[in-house]
Amino acid sequence: MHTTILGCGFSGLHIARELRRDGAVSGTRRGVDDVAALGAAGIDGLVFDPGKGAISDELREVLAATTHLISSVAPARRLPLDDPMLAVVAPLVRAGALPALAWIGYLSTIGVYGDHDGAWVDEDTPCTSRQPRSLARREAEIAWGVLGETAKVPVAVLRLSGIYGPGRNAVRDALAGRARMLVKPGQVFNRIHVSDLARAVALAARAGFGGVLNVSDDKPAAPEAVIRHAHALVGRDAPPAVPFEDADISAMARSFYAENKRVDNAASRRVLGLQYRFPDYRAGLASLVDGALADAGVTAGEAVDSG
Repeated sequence: MHTTILGCGFSGLHIARELRRDGAVSGTRRGVDDVAALGAAGIDGLVFDPGKGAISDELREVLAATTHLISSVAPARRLPLDDPMLAVVAPLVRAGALPALAWIGYLSTIGVYGDHDGAWVDEDTPCTSRQPRSLARREAEIAWGVLGETAKVPVAVLRLSGIYGPGRNAVRDALAGRARMLVKPGQVFNRIHVSDLARAVALAARAGFGGVLNVSDDKPAAPEAVIRHAHALVGRDAPPAVPFEDADISAMARSFYAENKRVDNAASRRVLGLQYRFPDYRAGLASLVDGALADAGVTAGEAVDSG
């Protein structure tokens, strides 16, 4: 197996580490310094900025040897569809320049489902979002599926909930004092620990799964519940609650609160045999406390004493 991850950022790096046990892993990033960080993690890094023109001969050679291709790059947040990685890969596939290709994975979002007034959604739920970014995501899902048909390989579309993990989590925000607690009655969100995300992608790649799966935790929760719990874990007082209707936030942030749903992950368990290590935010945040304290230069005792 030779896996290439287009856009090997936060999630991509965790996926790469998970798939290294199966063979070679390559990943693209936009800049030289970013690629150096991949090398330090044992990943074959390549510079590729789709906004700057043609791909390098080195990347062409890597793609020619690629058996498993993963795109974690979002399309532009508008229609018509502008997916920079699809624009590069599709002509190469049609030209027969990826002869070893056996599987494609596309990382999408649960945002495509739109607003379901807090009801549960699964992979058969209609995608009713009217948000431009989600409409573009849905078009990208379809386009990657068409490319798979052209290449005669399965395409796994993995719809992800809000991603968190080491260095990017509510505990870290609590320690930094930058959390804001917006309260909108009845609003819930699902989340996914990046470790579980990576394991899901790896299982799908190994199985050659084709189709759509939700990759999400078990317990949708109000955002304020997560913030309060994160602060409690490190002995901090939670910030004051701000009614959503009074909040001074960007239009983008406000749009996330316009959609409310609960995500069913049963299919990912059944199809992939995935056992979530962090099935809810409490388990996920507990696993991140020590790392967040270390990053902040605070001991556990100091954290509690300062609360």
